Amino acid sequence: MTAIPEFEFRTSNACKYDPNDRRCVEVAINVPDKVAVRNSVTGQTVEFTAVEWTDFLSGAKLGEFDLSA
Repeated sequence: MTAIPEFEFRTSNACKYDPNDRRCVEVAINVPDKVAVRNSVTGQTVEFTAVEWTDFLSGAKLGEFDLSA
């Protein structure tokens, strides 16, 4: 039986860690064909396929998710 790898989360360099306010998003890309995003405060995790994640990043770079003023 093959062991299922565990996600290894990392935090963006843009996240300014404050021990009193730990709100950062953590991302794991070490498991083949999967991307996991975790809330650093609650520990809740959402998983995406690699294709879903790539599509999301492409849309974000194009401004698809920008909030209108």
